[in-house]
Amino acid sequence: MSHLQQQASACQVPIDAAWLEGLIDAMTVQAVSEQLLALAGRHSACQSARLIWTDELPDAATAVHADQRVFARSFLNSGENMQARPDGLRWAFRLSHELPVALLVDFRTRPLVDELQSTLLPGLQVAGRHLAHVLELEKLRDAQQQLERSEHLQKALFAISELAGSDQNMPDLLCGIHGIIRQLMYAENFYIVRYDSVRQTVHFLYFVDTVDLHGPDTACEMPLESRRGSLTWHLLTTGKSLMGSPQELDAQVNGTSASFGPESVDWLGVPMVRNGEVQGALVVQSYRPGMEYSENDRTLLMFVANHILAVLERKRTMDDQERRVRQRTQQLDMLNRELRQKVIERQHAVQLQVTLFQLAQLATSDLAEEDFYAHVHAAVGQLLESENFFIALVSDDSQRLEFPYYVDGGVRRETSRPLGRGISEYVLRRGSSWLGSASDIEALSRAGEMTPVTAGRPPACWLGVPLRVDEVVIGLVAVQSYKSDSSYGEADRDLLEFVAMQIANSIYRRRAATALQHANARLEQRVAERTRELHAEVARREKTQQQLRHQVLHDTLTGLPNRTAMREQLERRLAVMQNEIGRHCVLMYLDVDRFKLVNDTLGHLAGDAFLQVIAQRLRYCINEPDISARLSGDEFAILIEDVANTARVEEIAQRVMSVLCEPTRIAGKELEPSVSMGIAVGDSSYTDADALLHDADIALYRAKELGRKRYAIFDKSLTQVTVDIFTLGREIRHALQHGEFEPYFQPILSLADGQVVGYEALLRWNHPSRGLLAPNDFLRVAQDFGYLEEIDWFLFGRAFECFLALNTQGRFLTINVSPLHLRHPDFDQRLLSLLDRSGIEREQLVIEVTEGALLDDTERVRTMLERLDVAGVRAALDDFGTGYSSLSYLHTLPLHKLKIDQSFVHSLNRSAYNGSNAVVGAILALGRALDLFVVAEGIETVAQRDQLLAMGCQYGQGYLLGAPAPLAHWLTGVSFMA
Repeated sequence: MSHLQQQASACQVPIDAAWLEGLIDAMTVQAVSEQLLALAGRHSACQSARLIWTDELPDAATAVHADQRVFARSFLNSGENMQARPDGLRWAFRLSHELPVALLVDFRTRPLVDELQSTLLPGLQVAGRHLAHVLELEKLRDAQQQLERSEHLQKALFAISELAGSDQNMPDLLCGIHGIIRQLMYAENFYIVRYDSVRQTVHFLYFVDTVDLHGPDTACEMPLESRRGSLTWHLLTTGKSLMGSPQELDAQVNGTSASFGPESVDWLGVPMVRNGEVQGALVVQSYRPGMEYSENDRTLLMFVANHILAVLERKRTMDDQERRVRQRTQQLDMLNRELRQKVIERQHAVQLQVTLFQLAQLATSDLAEEDFYAHVHAAVGQLLESENFFIALVSDDSQRLEFPYYVDGGVRRETSRPLGRGISEYVLRRGSSWLGSASDIEALSRAGEMTPVTAGRPPACWLGVPLRVDEVVIGLVAVQSYKSDSSYGEADRDLLEFVAMQIANSIYRRRAATALQHANARLEQRVAERTRELHAEVARREKTQQQLRHQVLHDTLTGLPNRTAMREQLERRLAVMQNEIGRHCVLMYLDVDRFKLVNDTLGHLAGDAFLQVIAQRLRYCINEPDISARLSGDEFAILIEDVANTARVEEIAQRVMSVLCEPTRIAGKELEPSVSMGIAVGDSSYTDADALLHDADIALYRAKELGRKRYAIFDKSLTQVTVDIFTLGREIRHALQHGEFEPYFQPILSLADGQVVGYEALLRWNHPSRGLLAPNDFLRVAQDFGYLEEIDWFLFGRAFECFLALNTQGRFLTINVSPLHLRHPDFDQRLLSLLDRSGIEREQLVIEVTEGALLDDTERVRTMLERLDVAGVRAALDDFGTGYSSLSYLHTLPLHKLKIDQSFVHSLNRSAYNGSNAVVGAILALGRALDLFVVAEGIETVAQRDQLLAMGCQYGQGYLLGAPAPLAHWLTGVSFMA
């Protein structure tokens, strides 16, 4: 049983045997991918499926939608095995934790989660592990192919030589040469151009380009002038090869090149030259960054160019040969006498071809070096006198001449000597073959070109041909005869030149093979070393990943799990409860009440210590496997994984509240923590963690709305309340944008004569559908949504503008300032700037603050009020008498007015309780003692007004004296109750 079959068996899921057999046979990434998609496609609701790679993408050739890529990356980062989009129709499956790949399946209908977990997911994970094995095997195959590529280089060079001598037609021949060149270098973009210098025309015989799909016409010639300035034009007119990037090529042609077709990243072109005349060119080019050509590529291409030119010339002369054959046929009668001679010559030619074929085969054989030289010698001996035959090579240090094969008089011997000025050195110096007799040798000696070697007797005839590798002479092959009646001719020279070429090729191939063998050995050693390094690196990375995962899933300040960890745990618990009907979990969403006040008054370090105390107490409140987490800022959560009886929820909540709200000492001050808690009870109806978090958050909002330091349990009715609140928040934003808020003014009168001494600016909202709204209808929501300060500044500006339209001579304007404004150090500057721009005198403005604002931060409020007082703006204490320690502020704060709270005014002279009379009397006495301007609020009856006058109260406001009204109302000249 294979490892895949064992894994499939371990999954204990019904995997189709045919599919598993196909997966086992799949040995490529593409094949395994097809099996994966086939498995997904078997699901009855599957609409489509595809693999998404997030690193090096095997599917890069196929368009992938951005949302699919984002969904796949988000899923892989989550660490889950499967995950659905919110609509439940698109699912992502993890194939392997080692691979950056996910399977995305789109379903026509929402599938069942347990069905996917039990049927589809195990098979996908089996295939994922097989995919990881296949990827590893492909990496090993790539390494093996790299080793084989070097050996293919030599074979391809020999293939070009054989192809050049074949009888294929021109298109097939050129296509075959292109195929061979592609084995040696990057040549996806390749063309051959023929040049006629007499007619000044060019003909693109062969053109293949992956980018330029509209290249030159290969069926006809064109004037060279039509390509003037192009790189091909420079190549043909100068006869010099060109190679490099566009910038390097511009430098080689003095920046005069013209563009024909797309610009390449790298370009290489070599001329085809015969007898010093340019007859065409070969060009390869690359559009891929990093794919550049080298000098080896240039040398190889120049070698190929010579062979192609020979083939082209041979094809061109075929017509001439046919014409000559016809002429020779007409002269056949005249040549009958020469028939025997021709037969002999033909037999000789046949023998020559056989010999040449043998030599070509020997050059590509795997014979030992000595055996190869012996076989070459035997083949040469079939056509010419070669009793005395030797092969000489220049040593690596260029100081000696080594003779790996030396036969003289039929006797084999080994020899070497220092380089001198013998006839062999003469051939090496001139780099071309030399044929001569004894007298020719003497003439060279007399001319000083050589010094005869004294060893042995001088030859009667000598023929030597140099051995070349990459245009470098590395040695020579020579035959010599000591018989005066024998000599060598030009045919012998041609034969020996071919022999020299085959020997040189064999030497080059053997040297390359030896170098490759050494390189392979070094490469294997390096691969082994690198493998060990990679194993160590993988171990280090795995450890780092474990540390990073802990950091990602935990809060750095408190050490508690974070929101991500809570969501993962919650998702796992909800998934388990899908199969456990009747089981419940409890999510408690907690928010620290007034935590911002702790931060602002004691500092952020104290705030951090405060949060750490809360976190420590949360740990105390739970037991495994329940978890507590810090979700953000001052928000925490507790997950109770199993609550069999929902009646225990409130008992648990009360216990947690009691533990968290115990006093603690932070930064030298004793603080009593307070938290609000929203509770959501989860069951099998919840399939998404965010839904349960959302419901707990709604309950938390409800708890805050009820006054904080309490808990609220979620029910369906809270959902509509939250929707209404969010609707109101959206409408408040719209009101700010469209100017629906308006200041209403309530007059402050002298109770004695009914004269207006000032106005209080009050906020109203002209709601487009609900009519006129008072602040109590929307200010709490505005504060929760963060719009309160923006609304106040709008009211300040509009109130200042409207106040100027009233008869303001000798009158003042009061505005209500919330504690939020007093926390800003630049509030006074901003208010004074707005006031100065409006045109109102600073002495006419009075800001009303509550005793709650004084308690927020007494020193900061005192400093702010003193700065405003110096600038001319007065302050009034609103709702006096209802606070905690009002009298302590009157002596220390720059206050100019007191406003008696309306609760005391409403209770004046009531039979059941007359304590308000004493309080009001005390406040009036205190005001007179401190020289404060005292205003009674909420006067609604004549009796209240008369009582206040009798007690000595000079000023008042209320519905009896004048209800809040817009500016237009007061501009009509309304009279006030006297």
